[in-house]
Amino acid sequence: MVLSRKRDVADDLVQSTCVRALERSPQFEEGTRIDRWLFSILHSIWVNELRAQQVRQGQGFVDIDEVEPHSEASDFEDSRWQRQVMQQVGSLPEAQRNAVFLVYVEGFTYQEAANTLAVPVGTIMSRLATARQALAKAAVSSRHAQQGERK
Repeated sequence: MVLSRKRDVADDLVQSTCVRALERSPQFEEGTRIDRWLFSILHSIWVNELRAQQVRQGQGFVDIDEVEPHSEASDFEDSRWQRQVMQQVGSLPEAQRNAVFLVYVEGFTYQEAANTLAVPVGTIMSRLATARQALAKAAVSSRHAQQGERK
């Protein structure tokens, strides 16, 4: 759901990934991690769908305001913080968001993320550094805004 931000789209994406993986099962190399291979297929399908959607409708990602992250936290502040983090990550450019997702959420190494996204390792490192800077800047701005509300 991180890529599509909608359950029905995520379900379709997983189904398409399974179909393509079965069709291309002879291409799977013994001894490699199947989760990495499947995510590579999933990512390829997702990027192709986005490109097709942009051509058909002239639109890109779903508006970040439509995202309602699931929060089991009972504390309002935790829930608010989680929403802010999701919005900040969601507002990153696609390339940075994908790198953040692969490395920080999925636990890929830089090399694995680079292989999955078909970019050099240095590009992954650069995207992550830029994303961290953007998220830190947004966190500081948010903190200042909250302090202004409390005064």
